[in-house]
Amino acid sequence: MTMVCLTDFEEYAKEHLSKATWDYYASGADECCTRDDNLLAYKRIRLRPRILRDVSASNTRTTVQGTEISFPVGIAPTAFHCLAWHEGEVATARATEALNTCYITSTYSTCSVEEIAAAAPNGYRWFQLYVYRDRKLSEQIVHRVEVLGYKALVLTVDVPYTGKRRNDIRNQFKLPPHLKVKNFDGIFQETAVPDEYGVPANTLDPSISWKDVHWLQSITHLPIIIKGILTKEDAKLAVEHGVQGIIVSNHGGRQLDGGLASIDALPEIVDTVQGRIEVYVDGGIRTGSDVLKALALGAKCVFIGRPAVWGLAYKGEEGVREVLQILSDEFRLSMALSGCRNVAEINRNLIQLSKL
Repeated sequence: MTMVCLTDFEEYAKEHLSKATWDYYASGADECCTRDDNLLAYKRIRLRPRILRDVSASNTRTTVQGTEISFPVGIAPTAFHCLAWHEGEVATARATEALNTCYITSTYSTCSVEEIAAAAPNGYRWFQLYVYRDRKLSEQIVHRVEVLGYKALVLTVDVPYTGKRRNDIRNQFKLPPHLKVKNFDGIFQETAVPDEYGVPANTLDPSISWKDVHWLQSITHLPIIIKGILTKEDAKLAVEHGVQGIIVSNHGGRQLDGGLASIDALPEIVDTVQGRIEVYVDGGIRTGSDVLKALALGAKCVFIGRPAVWGLAYKGEEGVREVLQILSDEFRLSMALSGCRNVAEINRNLIQLSKL
């Protein structure tokens, strides 16, 4: 089967994964309005291409946090890759290393941070972190990833509680017995507390606040990037609290249903930040022209979640490489057809917001 676009990988994954696994990856919160709007929002944005610009040579390279990557698409933190492919996050890490881009490793990985680092020793990796009721849990994993050469911490801030994902409840979703959240292997003792996505329920701390950003800064030298901001008010506070980046994100529509599509939230955050820190976006990116639209609206880089999992389901490392390569090729083509020779030439003049 020739895979031409990301939708081909989605269809393959839906056909070949178990229903419970597919539903886990695909589900949004409640009625899935925000999940679906993440995709529809890109379709409302129209491009204003420039012509006769000599696009015979093009360059897709950019930098994130001072490190050069081959094109402005990275892998967002997504959990439980071993559900899609037996090698799991190890395969994802090798694919992103091969394509020379950024992989944000999830706390909820089915491979440990050590296994991921060993599998792709030259890969560029950030680590996605939650703040737990037991701060020592968070602190210990921060120190582990520092030693292993992860280059930034991505603090996810939109999960004081887990969103209501109806299909997971209907399916009574649990990790199969042979898989576990490897970063916490041996930490949680057998308990009567019900399991929630591989860890005891109520492990996450709903009291998390801006003071925890200061706490995190006090225990690490790594740059801190906040994931889950959707408003200019919170973007302003992020800058004031000295973080190094923002990922504009609604958690793939898996938390608050009825919230903004992430691409719709992006412009006001970019305007508020005014270049003081880097701004990234995830949610709904399916084509190279989506990447172009996000950069035109001010994102430094975009991150993909579900498409990486579809690539894994198709062919493991090779499948993730194919997904990234297709996006890279489509982005280069969209750039050229819009009259852009490099990412520095992409700006808001390329965008016309649809009246629809």
